Amino acid sequence: MLAEPSMMATCHCSRCRKVGASTFVFVRKQDLQWIAGQDAVVRYEPVAPYTYARCFCRICGTALGEILSESDTFPIAANALDDDPGVRNRFHEFVREKPDWYAICDDARQFEGHPVRG
Repeated sequence: MLAEPSMMATCHCSRCRKVGASTFVFVRKQDLQWIAGQDAVVRYEPVAPYTYARCFCRICGTALGEILSESDTFPIAANALDDDPGVRNRFHEFVREKPDWYAICDDARQFEGHPVRG
């Protein structure tokens, strides 16, 4: 990446948990530079109430978040980054879908579903 992500958050929805990509960072499209492999990324569209598509590498299966987005800013899976992104968790979303065995251990804001901008 050419610049640090703008923020980090954790999603506890069943979709994110099942692909192992529940912590994500938001990046600006202009700060993401493809070196190789874009042709190996597959995109799956969401079903309501979810709003973000899911992208995966068809070769290795790595969950990538919304890396093929046409938006100016979009989430990508933090686990797909090799280095420390330089940001820390700002909020948790879909906490109503969080499994009982998982304890949220930070002071970041919590939302039952998608955060509402206020």
